[in-house]
Amino acid sequence: MIRENIVFDSQALTKIQSIILIAIIAVAAVGGVVAYIVLNDGVQSSETIKIGFLEDLDGFGKTAYQGAILAVEEINAEGGILGKQVELIAEDDDGGLDSVTFTNALTKLITSDKVDFITGGAGGQLGFLVQDVISQHKIIFLAGGSGPDEITQRVLDDYEKYKYYFSMAWNNTCGTLGITDSTLHIRDMTGFNKIGYLAEDLDWNKDTMEELDDFLPENGFELVYKGRFPLGTVDFSSYFAAAEAAGVEVLIPMIATEAGLPFAKEYYDRQSPMLIFGGIDLMVSDPNGWEWTDGKCNHMDFGELPTTAGYPFTSKTLQTRNEYMNRWGEAITMGAAAYYDGIRFILADAIERAGTIETEAVIKALETTSVETSNARNFVFTPSHALMMGKDANDPNEDYPIIIGFQWQDGVQVPVDPRKIMEEAGATITFPDWVGPWDNIN
Repeated sequence: MIRENIVFDSQALTKIQSIILIAIIAVAAVGGVVAYIVLNDGVQSSETIKIGFLEDLDGFGKTAYQGAILAVEEINAEGGILGKQVELIAEDDDGGLDSVTFTNALTKLITSDKVDFITGGAGGQLGFLVQDVISQHKIIFLAGGSGPDEITQRVLDDYEKYKYYFSMAWNNTCGTLGITDSTLHIRDMTGFNKIGYLAEDLDWNKDTMEELDDFLPENGFELVYKGRFPLGTVDFSSYFAAAEAAGVEVLIPMIATEAGLPFAKEYYDRQSPMLIFGGIDLMVSDPNGWEWTDGKCNHMDFGELPTTAGYPFTSKTLQTRNEYMNRWGEAITMGAAAYYDGIRFILADAIERAGTIETEAVIKALETTSVETSNARNFVFTPSHALMMGKDANDPNEDYPIIIGFQWQDGVQVPVDPRKIMEEAGATITFPDWVGPWDNIN
């Protein structure tokens, strides 16, 4: 897929015209050409800062792209970075399903589009591929997708080769830590000690399951149920029945696909006597999750970003959420919030402090990042260029990013985990109105 940037003199356009033009994505009738129009106040592209964006533009990456567009628009409206306007040049990686397609899209951003910086998903094993490509071309990549710890470990093992890679997302250890700390929190609040997990059969959650297999018994929990289901599952009756028969009090789901929706609905319909707490269900935790499940996700708790949940965690959270809604007419998603923060606050801040777009200088600036974003009170990178997390999810020391668990309560996502944030918000954990182990809480 070929992409072009067309630069207009926005000073000659009305505000309404500008908004319309920025939103245009024109699909040509011949040759499959897609043009993304960026307004740059008449500045020629050679005088702009070019940011490449690599995502599944026709799939899950569509809203992430919208977050990136909004960030660039706002930066340009404020005068740009170092007095230069910013161009956003996007390439479709088709979700990284094919490594050749992914590599070609990444390489095109570097060699043909000649961007100065790149941000994109690169989740899972794709991080290794990205590192190998960008190390050859010596270009900075801000990754928005979660991956194994070994990816950022390479930065420590061979700094000169892999120093161009920075991760803005939780790595596997951070994600697992969020789940394990949630189990400690819910036991402290309720006394629930019998845990089960149900995960879709995908590689991304294998490390987490192995960690839970060790962590839970070592910390005095009874791990009474371990379930996995194949992709495409829509009937969860046998899994719920098995978990219930095992006496599960807290069920931890690990679901990244649309299977999360029938899972939530069936849980409600069968009035399962288990609390869904501390896991991952990307569809249900989405701002539209309440509507998509017809409200049957009530009392379910999952890790989510403050912007998507609508909790004013930082001074920028609600402003970002509202600006996205005003711009696109829909609620901001996790991907949109992550890339918005990455461009609007993290990268822009580093370039400004570096005083140049020269790669080595910006790397050093990124390594000393300490900035408030929409979702972090103090965003910092570790020496391995991973996202810095508090020493544990229930102790957000130095206000480093933490994983916050939001529980659906009558259509609103309420922060109930970690305890410090729950108390800060004046919130409480709620339980279903059918019979369950919560009836025995003192």
